[in-house]
Amino acid sequence: MGLYLLDYGAGNVQSLANSLRTLGHDFKWISSPDDFDRATSLVFPGVGAFETAIDGLVSRGLLEPLRAYVGSGKPYLGICIGMQVLYRSSAENPDVKGLGFIPSPVERFDDGDKAVPHMGWNSAEHLDPTAARGEIEEGDHFYFVHSYRAKYDVEAYPAAAEWAYTTTQYGQEVFVSSVRKGNVFGTQFHPEKSGAAGLKLLDAWLSKTEDERRALPSNPRRPQPPRPKDGLTKRIIACMDVRANDAGDLVVTKGDQYDVREKTTPSASLPTKTAGSVRNLGKPVALAARYADAGADELCLLNITSFRHSPLHDQPMLAVVRAAAESVFVPLTIGGGIKDTVDPDGTKRSALEVAGAYFRAGADKVSIGSEAVYAVERLRAGDRDGSSAIETIARAYGRQAVVVSVDPRRAYVDPDTYDGPYRSELVYGKLDGPEDERGKAWWYQCTVSGGRENRPLSVVELCRGVEELGAGELLVNSIDRDGTGRGFDLDLVKLVKSAVRIPVVASSGAGSADHFVQVFQQTDVESALAAGIFHRGEVEIADVKKAMDAAGINARQ
Repeated sequence: MGLYLLDYGAGNVQSLANSLRTLGHDFKWISSPDDFDRATSLVFPGVGAFETAIDGLVSRGLLEPLRAYVGSGKPYLGICIGMQVLYRSSAENPDVKGLGFIPSPVERFDDGDKAVPHMGWNSAEHLDPTAARGEIEEGDHFYFVHSYRAKYDVEAYPAAAEWAYTTTQYGQEVFVSSVRKGNVFGTQFHPEKSGAAGLKLLDAWLSKTEDERRALPSNPRRPQPPRPKDGLTKRIIACMDVRANDAGDLVVTKGDQYDVREKTTPSASLPTKTAGSVRNLGKPVALAARYADAGADELCLLNITSFRHSPLHDQPMLAVVRAAAESVFVPLTIGGGIKDTVDPDGTKRSALEVAGAYFRAGADKVSIGSEAVYAVERLRAGDRDGSSAIETIARAYGRQAVVVSVDPRRAYVDPDTYDGPYRSELVYGKLDGPEDERGKAWWYQCTVSGGRENRPLSVVELCRGVEELGAGELLVNSIDRDGTGRGFDLDLVKLVKSAVRIPVVASSGAGSADHFVQVFQQTDVESALAAGIFHRGEVEIADVKKAMDAAGINARQ
């Protein structure tokens, strides 16, 4: 079988290659226009912005050969942008034309009742309930990460509706989550990042004969009115702080911000601990695989010290990402050093270049911290030239690829006399709340360098600023709650969630499964993250999912 993969030069396509190898399917890469003639089946795992994809195809001389290939009747599987390019156009870049096989546009989600991007695990509903299953079964959840979608509208786009295979609901919008007609199969979601369900889908399509893949049936045009509630699940994210120990090996560690050295001396119960040594909680690749197997919906690897002055020379960390992506089939976020840098030899490296290296290694999103604070400070001063890490990465890969990690701490003020610039953001300690908060008032001040330096910027100013610059998700830490086990700072999470329209991850303070239930029940946050309690085995991911299920919170089991 002549199975080929198409890479237009941007985004994480390595994860799909890893998935196919895991499933035992051989393939080749499209390296020239002539390869389209050799291909008997083609997969286009597009990641990034619509314009970037089309421009990448044009610059490599691949757009018209791709159009001819799809039109020839040979089997085609398009993933995310690989599906969207089949449409007439996209509102993401209105002046750029798609291939036009599906006669309708791709439009932006309405953010009136939900966060955008649509990010997380959601169900896919068959339009024909009597059709034989196969690639997609009842109860399957798949990973979505996109701001633009093809609306499923039988009246407005009757010809396009014939292509729809499944639909998915997000908020009160029903959109096309997969297409199937003739030789074409496409998914808006990422099967290569959808765990067992995604691997099953890929294997089902590839296990068909080529004749079967050439003659996929079209589907009935059935109206799909919105249901009262969509199928989006709340996400549980396992985070791993990675750094080199004194022997030069990369380990997962945890501590008070950047202070990750052991304070204790060896004992009978902890014979391997040495005072002053880097706390070693496991190897990053092994822990990543363990958490993925345990049901983590996403993984986050943060490079907290090693080689951060020269990220592209940090081959050990890039190797960790490559190795993790070979065996982990859920989304992977990488943070640490995603900024403009200068190598020791004077070579300048842009944040976009650094992010691209991690995407090609297998990352799906990059996390930006201190650089985001400085970018918003420039934005508020009227100094915006489009060169910030957030803007350059979002333009190339889509805003869904950019996470901003926020590190605020409480700034206490006199509740009776304060009349400063953040009075509208003040939080007041509840009379029945923790004793150390009663009678107090505070606003949340942003910090950089892992909380070691305060900046004259509030958390609301920062979050609104990075949303304007193009961030697609916020990771909200709490310096005051980090490592306390007292639960998430619900006031902080509520404040941020009410200020922005992009997804928010709650972080810092979890000490029990019930704390995850509380943050989902008492805020509108989309996901929650923990590190130490998972590393130390104090709370298992399965226990968190069970507690969520018992509380009626939609979780991927």
